[in-house]
Amino acid sequence: MENRVEEMRKKLGLNQEAFARAIKVSRQTVSSIENGKYNPSLELAFVIADFFGKSIEEIFIHEKIKE
Repeated sequence: MENRVEEMRKKLGLNQEAFARAIKVSRQTVSSIENGKYNPSLELAFVIADFFGKSIEEIFIHEKIKE
């Protein structure tokens, strides 16, 4: 799943460590989410969306599977 986490984090001038502390996860988790290696749980997706003041859909882009 694609996402805009890195873009939005950088707009706020935060490094991965500061953002990770703010949302109570490890820096490695933030890195994995930003690189698309890890899709956050629904609960964590809401935490991230709330942090940025956006909806989940504005941050996480679901690509429909083509048949």
